[in-house]
Amino acid sequence: MNKLEILKTALEHRQAEVFQHQINIDNYRLALEEIAANYADDADIAPFAERLRDLLSSSIIEQRKEVIMRDVIAKQIEVL
Repeated sequence: MNKLEILKTALEHRQAEVFQHQINIDNYRLALEEIAANYADDADIAPFAERLRDLLSSSIIEQRKEVIMRDVIAKQIEVL
């Protein structure tokens, strides 16, 4: 494998990671909306909602990191 092939493979992987994070972000947001709408008074669900908020926050951060790396890889491909 040459450098260009490796970078193209890495770019595909990063794009998939960004997409996977977006799926998780969307799922966490929708779940939190569902909890707020239908389970707001359920104390047993509160820890789950808190965990979802933490997961949402970390997924957003991780997605930003993946976007940075994706963009860096794309720039390397452009100059080859």
